[in-house]
Amino acid sequence: MSTMPTRTPWQVTRSVWFAMFMREAVSRTMADRMGWFWMIFEPLAFITIMVLIRTHLRGTDRLIVNADFIPWMVAGMLGFFLVREGLTRSHGAINSAQALFAYRQVKPVDTVLVRTSVDVMLRTVVFVLFVTSGLLLGLNIFPDNAIQVLLIWGSLWGLALGFALVGSVAVHLVPEIGKIIKMVSLPLMIISGAILPLNSLPHSILEYLMLNPIVHGLELLRAGFFEHYHTVPGTSLFYFLLWVLGLNALGLLMHLRYKERLKAK
Repeated sequence: MSTMPTRTPWQVTRSVWFAMFMREAVSRTMADRMGWFWMIFEPLAFITIMVLIRTHLRGTDRLIVNADFIPWMVAGMLGFFLVREGLTRSHGAINSAQALFAYRQVKPVDTVLVRTSVDVMLRTVVFVLFVTSGLLLGLNIFPDNAIQVLLIWGSLWGLALGFALVGSVAVHLVPEIGKIIKMVSLPLMIISGAILPLNSLPHSILEYLMLNPIVHGLELLRAGFFEHYHTVPGTSLFYFLLWVLGLNALGLLMHLRYKERLKAK
């Protein structure tokens, strides 16, 4: 009597991730016909508004050393939007997959990992589209150090994943936290230096803003685009990676600790 071949835990996990990835990708790209439009229109609208403001102020360029304003802002905004996805979109990952938890192979952490992976895939496509469009328009937006840009972009995804892992558990346990996160997303864009340079701020304020790891990630991303770009004083790769590793470790521990409560509605 023949027996069914036993699959390894890694093969089972890989099959689960692939199935959930296809489910999430189809839902994001096909179910919502306006999904692609908003992913492109949102950063484009911010860029247009900020360019109009700059043309009236005429002073922004002096605050950005050795970098063109529009490519500088494109890099910062798209990097911020990548991290923001982890902060905001991960909250519904567990609730939207409650029916799947009937299968013992599916864990709550899988839903967060897959949704964040789909988000980074879509944001990377948008990033490439913006860079390509900028080159066609004659903007100096091709990175001087492409390897650094790829590594920091991947690290920003790691930061987004860390926020997603921690946030998904926190919001499931205390739903009010989700409302607070949505409220602070716009102020966070400003204090992270995504659309306005932070170099002009007084040191007494800047030293507190530099506690925000997103600032370090965006500045390192811009440094990869512009070889002679002067980053905000205090920018640290070590500090940034420490946050990435710390958040992911904390998030995984929280998912392990509250695994059964996350499966309950």
